[in-house]
Amino acid sequence: MWLRILAILTKELKQLSRDRMTFGMIVMIPLVQLMLFGYAINTDARHLPAGLVDMSGNSQGRALVQAVSATQVVDFVEHYQSIAQAEEAITAGHVKAALVIPADFGARLVTHPQAQTGKGTYFSRPVAQWLVDGSDTVVASTIKSLRTMPLAEVLGLPVPESTATMEVVMYFNPEQRTVVNIVPGLLGVILTMTMVLFTSAAIVREREQGNMEFLITTPVKPLELMLGKILPYVLVGFVQVAIILGAGKLLFALPIRGGLDSLALAAMLFILASLTLGLVISTIARTQLQAMQMTVFILLPSILLSGFMFPYEAMPVPAQWIAEALPATHFMRMSRAIILRDAEVTQLGFDALWLLGFCALGLLVATLKFNKRLD
Repeated sequence: MWLRILAILTKELKQLSRDRMTFGMIVMIPLVQLMLFGYAINTDARHLPAGLVDMSGNSQGRALVQAVSATQVVDFVEHYQSIAQAEEAITAGHVKAALVIPADFGARLVTHPQAQTGKGTYFSRPVAQWLVDGSDTVVASTIKSLRTMPLAEVLGLPVPESTATMEVVMYFNPEQRTVVNIVPGLLGVILTMTMVLFTSAAIVREREQGNMEFLITTPVKPLELMLGKILPYVLVGFVQVAIILGAGKLLFALPIRGGLDSLALAAMLFILASLTLGLVISTIARTQLQAMQMTVFILLPSILLSGFMFPYEAMPVPAQWIAEALPATHFMRMSRAIILRDAEVTQLGFDALWLLGFCALGLLVATLKFNKRLD
């Protein structure tokens, strides 16, 4: 009995060693997860892109900006002339927050009414204001921590023990409900999982079921075959979008602020991008098992690096480069911007064009790699 078991064991090990794709996944999946969780994943958000509306025009305003920048929590990447411009930038996702320094900033520090307590002198109202994108609860909480940062020494306040505070205004999710941020992100995760999985085995399945001979004898061209494979699943994708948003609205009171036309266009681009990615996998894999393994290999970074679970801004730069290559990252931004911030597709032009380009490139690669002949 043991000799027979040993013979089967030897046979399986030899077969596994010849399957380079499976052997590579055995090694790469643990390494990728280790690198993602140990290096790329970070909940301590730093260097968040922020805007500045400085209406004070004095040295004390500049000192406040320098003090905030020194914390490394935010990086002031844009200067705006008005609050309306800053609000538009937050809606479009260009910045996560904006610091508004009022024109009477210096006067507030000197002549503003103060309240005396047992612990010292405190300003009865804030001297500056933060406008924050509250749709991302982790980022919002991080910026909220700047509200009570010690500014007395930096600003040279006349009373050494006085404390200047900054008001924080949360846009889009003032209650800071985590589910508001999670549900739009689930669109990207679920569509990635199902759309890529459905089409990753499309060509491989034809080969394993013996249908490739039939396709060879037909006048169907490679591009026509690729389009015919993905188009039925577009409807499936929209059904899933409707289920997720409907359940989110019914069960969790998800606010859907954006237009359904903008959301439908963003979903269409992402569904097509995910389907073409699955087709590329299907033309590379030799078996359905290999296609499944490659799908998992794509799914893990899509969940961990797209901003669904962890802030994109908290990742190191190399991890952000990888994230930018994933369709889920771009759709995550678009879905949250449209659903939670009432953004238009025109305000999300970069992500929309990226998904469109990915669709075209993926379809071209899948068409070129497909070979209408038996191996």
